[in-house]
Amino acid sequence: QILSCSIMGVRGLQGFVGSTCPHICTVVNFKELAEQHRNKYPGCTPTIVVDAMCCLRYWYTPQSWICGGQWREYFSALQDFVKTFTAVGIKLIFFFDGMVEQDKRDEWVKRRLKNNREISRIFHYIKSRKEQPGRNMFFIPSGLAIFTRFALKTLGQETLCSLQEADYEVASYGLQNNCLGILGEDTDYLIYDTCPYFSISELCLESLDTVMLCREKLCESLDISLADLPLLACLLGNDIIPEGMFESFRYKCLSSYTSVKENFDKKGNIILAVADHISKVLRLHQGEKKLEDMLPLGPNKALFYKGVASYLLPGQKSPWFFQKPKGLITLDKEVGSISSDPESKQEVPMCTDPESKQGVPVCTDPESKQGIPMCTDPESKQEVPVCTDPESRQGVPVCMDPESKQRIPVSTDLDSKPGVPVCVDPDSKEGFPLCTHPESKQGVPVYTHPESKQGDPMCTHAEINQKSPLGADPEFKLEAGVCTNPEIKKEDLVTMEPEVKLQVTMVSDPEILKVARAHHVQAESYLVYNIMSSGEIECSNTLEDALDQALPSQAFVYRPVRQRVYSLLLGGGQDGASPCPAVKEWFVYSGNPLRHPDLVRPLQMNVPGGTPNLKLLWLNQDPGLQVRRVDALLGCFDLSSSREELQAVEDPWKALCCLLIYLFVQVDTLCLEDLHAFIAQALCLQGKSTVQLVDLQLDYIDPRAVQLGSLLVRGLTTLILVNSACGFPWRTSDFMPWNVFDGKLFHQKYLQSEKGYTVEALVEQNRSRLTKFHALKAVVCKACVKENRRIVSRQHWRSPQPGRWGRQGSGSHRTSSGYSRAGHGPHWRDQGPGKR
Repeated sequence: QILSCSIMGVRGLQGFVGSTCPHICTVVNFKELAEQHRNKYPGCTPTIVVDAMCCLRYWYTPQSWICGGQWREYFSALQDFVKTFTAVGIKLIFFFDGMVEQDKRDEWVKRRLKNNREISRIFHYIKSRKEQPGRNMFFIPSGLAIFTRFALKTLGQETLCSLQEADYEVASYGLQNNCLGILGEDTDYLIYDTCPYFSISELCLESLDTVMLCREKLCESLDISLADLPLLACLLGNDIIPEGMFESFRYKCLSSYTSVKENFDKKGNIILAVADHISKVLRLHQGEKKLEDMLPLGPNKALFYKGVASYLLPGQKSPWFFQKPKGLITLDKEVGSISSDPESKQEVPMCTDPESKQGVPVCTDPESKQGIPMCTDPESKQEVPVCTDPESRQGVPVCMDPESKQRIPVSTDLDSKPGVPVCVDPDSKEGFPLCTHPESKQGVPVYTHPESKQGDPMCTHAEINQKSPLGADPEFKLEAGVCTNPEIKKEDLVTMEPEVKLQVTMVSDPEILKVARAHHVQAESYLVYNIMSSGEIECSNTLEDALDQALPSQAFVYRPVRQRVYSLLLGGGQDGASPCPAVKEWFVYSGNPLRHPDLVRPLQMNVPGGTPNLKLLWLNQDPGLQVRRVDALLGCFDLSSSREELQAVEDPWKALCCLLIYLFVQVDTLCLEDLHAFIAQALCLQGKSTVQLVDLQLDYIDPRAVQLGSLLVRGLTTLILVNSACGFPWRTSDFMPWNVFDGKLFHQKYLQSEKGYTVEALVEQNRSRLTKFHALKAVVCKACVKENRRIVSRQHWRSPQPGRWGRQGSGSHRTSSGYSRAGHGPHWRDQGPGKR
């Protein structure tokens, strides 16, 4: 989760701007800009679109970051940020990444592996110095992005989660809503033709001064047009196009570039050379030759076209596409216009997948006058129609075969024929509904979030963000893989009528999928929609010591919980029914090269009365259903037997106790001193002010406590997943870290507990806290005993089993020598990486 904003976006462009074209950077004042905006657009509130993922490093101002996060301090910093903009009449809209696009998976993996190396250096530093490293080794606390969403919502801010990489939706929202600008740190915003781009790293919150990066001045310096920027970005390399793909081409440009100045760096020279080639060579043949005839695209033609098209916002076109489709059918009713080549005699409508941004050719039926979505089979090169329901106007999704890793259409209509072709994004391998009826956003039952005052709107920004226009070379055909029907012949395409009813990718109920999507877009859930739509999720790096064999990775500790959530969300696997498909997990842990996702099978839940269906949990407003929701939540943690004990615990301790019980049952190397530290810090946190937490000083940093802090915080994010999957039985605020966890405070209690401090000393001689401490400890210990887990002091282990608590540097493989829960899912010591 280390955010290297300087490498996000176009390779080398950030450094080029700073060293070669500093004049494109202008110091501006947001207060003055807002006043100018109000004068120019009376009655329109100045709005800034914030790319939140780029801002996390800027927002996290607490000095301590190693212990699991200073969440009270962080929440206070966010509050100050929001208040400063609100005071000058500026509205903020925050966007978060909702998923990793398949085109960017390689870059995601590359960054995660780099983070692993950085984390190893951090733990080496801690062990040798017993202190936190300097800011130059800063690593953002686990779960920061997830909890920031909820913090901003708590502060009353409009917070949205993207259905693709957030930068496209940010740029699209800014353009279509006449926003004051975009606040972030990603050079892609210099490429998009959208509203002004402001740097978060240069922002002075006290004065509201920052730097505006002007794309018009950049074009002037490079002697190219705004429409040339996407082409330049892809030739230089970005998050879609690997930097090495056109390396030889760039050096050929450089060798023929005659205006090289000695004081320019190599990156700057290359950018100037490529821009010069675009303006003086490629532009001569613009509209006459195809890009693949002018550039060495080779087998990368499809990826290159997709990379260029990914920068085109709704209604925009690229002059670099030799032959372009006339119009697009998007997820919403609006049609984005992309002009076709005047010499072309045919126009190919394109149906665009909003998540992958890929267009799908549409064949027009001369009788019905309706477009039938088409897909190109990369093997047969034949186009195959995507069947749509004429009533719902929704495309037929598919489900995943975990063995072949391909999407296979699964019909919910017993009368439908097998083998129905479905349009699939070949990179993400996700089936997607095509051409949703524009009226479908109304009349959908919405589950009311218990902390919100009204039902969740259905994708309020879908009209803005779901139209990804794409102009493409007709020979390119945007090769989209499909599950084809061998009985369909090419000549049958034009007359074929859509007959098959709605089918869903991983979930067969479109109503439930829409509710999941709404919660996702409104940033009220975590991973639920990803599981139900694509069956693929990811989790970034965690501060874990790869050399500590006694503590498991959080990826393994919470996997059984996720497996039960998969069973709840995807159905099946019960009473002999067909098993659920495996979910693809991209989770970072020691020894995982991330070459492939782990294929993780759902685990059947043990819930009194049987596993409830999602319509019951999400859509039924009967107050009596709250009990079923709680049962489902406890079932995900396999703690149904502890229901009565947990119900007796008052808020906000119920969620914490649930998590601690699960942790101590699952991880046999946790001891009584650890439990004391977890409970004591949560209780003492309630009586601490933010200033007191800031002033808290630690004697030294313990590497095991660092990992335990991260382990608990990842448990809190898991609680968000489970709570949203079960219909929000518990208040989300009860497991927000600023209410139950503070990194430094936990570290202090851990060190004190290790030294043998009494319980009275741990709770700082407060009688009320002491009473609560014993009550919460009793609940956790009693529940663990029910599961045959007795929590004992670390002293019990030190003599007979000295190796249990050591940090072996041999890298020995974890063995199943400890406690195991037979029949309740694999113990962490027995878990492998999953099927790949």
